Amino acid sequence: MMRTVLRQAFFTAVGFTGRVIVGFGIVAFILIIVTALILRSQRKKGDDAPHIALITGASSGLGAAFAREIVRKEKGIDAIWLIARRKERLDALAEELESKGMAAKVLPLDLTKPESYTVLKNKLENSGVRVRILIPCAGLGKIGAAADMAPKDADAMIDLNDRAAVDTTAAVLPFMDKGSRILEICSTAAFQPLPHFAVYAASKVMLYHYSRALRTELLPRGIAVTAVCPYWMADTEFIPIAKAAENAGEKPEIKNFAGGAKSISVARRALATSRRGFAVSTPGAFCTIHRFFSKLIPREVLIAFWELLRRL
Repeated sequence: MMRTVLRQAFFTAVGFTGRVIVGFGIVAFILIIVTALILRSQRKKGDDAPHIALITGASSGLGAAFAREIVRKEKGIDAIWLIARRKERLDALAEELESKGMAAKVLPLDLTKPESYTVLKNKLENSGVRVRILIPCAGLGKIGAAADMAPKDADAMIDLNDRAAVDTTAAVLPFMDKGSRILEICSTAAFQPLPHFAVYAASKVMLYHYSRALRTELLPRGIAVTAVCPYWMADTEFIPIAKAAENAGEKPEIKNFAGGAKSISVARRALATSRRGFAVSTPGAFCTIHRFFSKLIPREVLIAFWELLRRL
């Protein structure tokens, strides 16, 4: 008798939980569509000011991929401003973009220095441009146990991944109008704690929550904000660093980088999602699955799965 009662209670609870999840899912879907339609309806038609895309961290990797994809796909962009520390790489990318018919402006700035934002704001003010696409792509990641990581390395991740993204956004917002878009480069690491990648993952949580809140704040202005949350990218510096440690005979903290995507693929999908006005972009199968299950599975289980995955 007791077993029957417990069984019935279990199935009742499961059924109720399932209905609640489905109900919240339907509401969330409706809100996503309504928000996207609002943003699409508020897109501003052409004006006299030149329209630019502004990308930080543009000297390599995902930042450079975004620049190339904007040239290929985005309409109404008159020039791309490229920001990073390595001027020679920016110059090479600018030359490539100009050969494809896109004007490019190089700003070799170190975004860890406060004076860089004064320079940026002055350049924007004096040029008379309006920023249609902002992509704060500058970022840093270092793999390793938190106890073994030098404070300067942890500080650098927080400084560049969080403070620089926030300060860049704040500096550029006065030069954005209805119909402009912001792509904040978060990560699938924002969806759960990651031992041996703890500071990086935590920095991306901050940026993810900032992006989601900023989206709501800017909705009345018709400015769309998308949190871009990719998984590993096969052509960035994370994987080579791990492999170098392994080749040197050291025990790598993360052995498995399966499922990594190319930067150009991430940029293409992220921009497409942004054009549709979506709040979050998970540009790939793994990060999409990760986002879904991170809402359902307890953190302890997710961490245990990560600990297994990184050792395989």
